[in-house]
Amino acid sequence: MNETKHPLLELLAPAGDMERLKMAVAYGADAVYLAGSAFGMRAFAGNFDREELYQAVAYCKARGVDCHVTINTMPRNNEVCDLPAWLEVLDDAGVSAVIVADLGAFTLAGKYAPHVRRHISTQASISNYETARAWYDQGASRVILARELSLDEVAEIRAKTPADLEIEAFAHGAMCVSYSGRCLLSNYMTGRDSNRGACAQPCRYQYHLVEEKRPGEYFPVFEDEKGTYIMNSRDMCMIDHVKELHDVGLNSLKIEGRAKSAYYAAIVTGAYRHVIDDVKAGRPIDTVWRNEVEKVSHRHYSTGFWFGQPGQYYDDARYLRNWQVCAIVEDCDENGLATLSLRNKFKAGDEVEIVGPDCKPVTFAAPIMADEEGGALEEPRHPEMRFRMQLPKQVPPLSILRHAVELSGT
Repeated sequence: MNETKHPLLELLAPAGDMERLKMAVAYGADAVYLAGSAFGMRAFAGNFDREELYQAVAYCKARGVDCHVTINTMPRNNEVCDLPAWLEVLDDAGVSAVIVADLGAFTLAGKYAPHVRRHISTQASISNYETARAWYDQGASRVILARELSLDEVAEIRAKTPADLEIEAFAHGAMCVSYSGRCLLSNYMTGRDSNRGACAQPCRYQYHLVEEKRPGEYFPVFEDEKGTYIMNSRDMCMIDHVKELHDVGLNSLKIEGRAKSAYYAAIVTGAYRHVIDDVKAGRPIDTVWRNEVEKVSHRHYSTGFWFGQPGQYYDDARYLRNWQVCAIVEDCDENGLATLSLRNKFKAGDEVEIVGPDCKPVTFAAPIMADEEGGALEEPRHPEMRFRMQLPKQVPPLSILRHAVELSGT
């Protein structure tokens, strides 16, 4: 048995496209994970073509951030023939690691991307120390554990695997009703293969029963006029338990969400960045960062399987959405006079918040603004129009102006 070490806890954030990557980096990610135009489990994220991949890796390297690329689908014969060429691109671009689930893809990565570390995806369902050790013996530098494990099980895996095998686990984001995301329901119902990145999320649908001899008559599974969402899982949120994740010996804490917004990438990354830093420094956790994860679009939270069964939320599958982005800061002088780019309408007099990289949220009433010609502006109206606004303090670029608004029903 090896002694469990307590490494620096890497914060690994999702990057569905270049905008989301820049937000994740600005808000404190140690590493990002992304996909190319093929072989990734989020086919409907923006993703990166060859040229964009080179730009993404260069952007990350210039800021000391690692870039991991997913190749975590289960490729078929007609797909696997294209994999060596893509792996050579990843090797040449200088990506830090590839995330693989398929043994053939793992072997090809060792041959065609020899300078790139190999991480084993959660899709491989690693749920015991023997499997983790087997992958290590084959040359894996990191395993990403199945999300169905408890804290005690993770602790045992850490204790019974080589100390230089890195262990990564999900700490925040959507959960899947199927074991580690391996599911045929979407393929069966819609023709979209969840194992190749195109899941239609039929587990989120509202279901009723139909009796064979009563076609067209739909009966709720429970005696409730809303029916029931019998497969709808809660989202995971472990921000209150980062110390436990640190102490169990995790090397990397992962945020789910490559298909989610740039706002989500920024706010969730920033919240976990500050909590991780507080845990490492032995400081009390500042509750402002716990509150931040409530200000992104999410389903009802749970702690996943870390402390036992998470339970399901049966009433509906809607997201809780109580905040909306108004504008993004492009630049700001030392007096707080900023240039912003509009995202959603708001007007002078509205109560808004400004939050940014390493900046706690500040609430204030929006003042009269100015257009690019200097004219007084009460309400910016055109998408992405640039305008000037006095903020309560100086903030960095990519800070976010937002306001509270109920969007959960939309």
